[in-house]
Amino acid sequence: MGEMIKTDVLIVGAGPVGLFAVFELGLLDLRAHLVDILSMPGGQCAELYPEKPIYDIPGFPIVTGQALVDNLLEQSKPFAPQFHFGEMVAALEPVGTPDAPLFRVRTDAGTAFEAKAVLIAAGGGSFQPKKPPIAGIEAYENSSVFYAVRRMDQFAGKRVLVVGGGDSALDWALNLQPVAERVTVLHRRDAFRAAPHSVNAMRSHVAEGRMGLEIGQVTALRGEGGALSGVTVRHDDGTTTDVACDAMLPFFGLTMKLGPVADWGLNLHENLIPVDTEKFETSVPGIFAVGDINSYPGKLKLILSGFHEAALAAQKVHRYVFPDKRLTFQYTTSSTNLQKKLGVA
Repeated sequence: MGEMIKTDVLIVGAGPVGLFAVFELGLLDLRAHLVDILSMPGGQCAELYPEKPIYDIPGFPIVTGQALVDNLLEQSKPFAPQFHFGEMVAALEPVGTPDAPLFRVRTDAGTAFEAKAVLIAAGGGSFQPKKPPIAGIEAYENSSVFYAVRRMDQFAGKRVLVVGGGDSALDWALNLQPVAERVTVLHRRDAFRAAPHSVNAMRSHVAEGRMGLEIGQVTALRGEGGALSGVTVRHDDGTTTDVACDAMLPFFGLTMKLGPVADWGLNLHENLIPVDTEKFETSVPGIFAVGDINSYPGKLKLILSGFHEAALAAQKVHRYVFPDKRLTFQYTTSSTNLQKKLGVA
């Protein structure tokens, strides 16, 4: 274990809500380090749908997941957040008092922190895609079998098989249709869980010959050296069909795991962390939970809800870090003090 890193706040999770928390904390002169198990900032937005459009971020009629992350990183720059990627918080020890919290935190990489507050912004916890039970699929993963689309141009001119019947499957089938040589949708039954307008758009493409549709399940993969050339599909009547493809995208959903957070002594409810709605503090003073990982009456799992929660949590964190300093609410539009912090005065 190296030298102890002292910080005002340790943020667990560098997704959109964690990144916006850096901004809200920074306005109050609170410095933060962020730990994330992923290798880059952005959480699920960057990992699962960087090129997928998002329509419900205030002020952005449409923004991709990656563009939102890029803007949040730019917004947090004045406060110089310190990132620790590829690490997972393995242990947390409260060493302060309820009125003056202090935590010693260690990651699985041996990084040690001492923080006056901990802000959990870990989304649904650590997540991993549900993989189809197909023999030998590991040999094709990340070369021609992908569980997320990070760059649409990666599939330009290719024969793409999209497997699944939910929103992710049909959204990506429709988004890739103009890019790929051919998109084929495969689902175990001819009924889909996706939004009706997506299902209608897919069926329209199929009817006009611009997209393929197969009903059944993949039972075998064909190809060499990690390069897929086709799959075998078994239908309900026992017959099989060979479908040619260069890439397969299985969208069977995600398996969420709360991970070590479950061992931190917090009250949990159905793998979520209950918080109050005044300051979004957990059952342990000084530990806050914002974003999809928390739970309270009326909770909406929206990015904009997480932004609101981070702003209110920052107010209480300030009282812990600066107990003798009066907090005066200020607007960035009119406060020269805040504008100086942002470098725009």
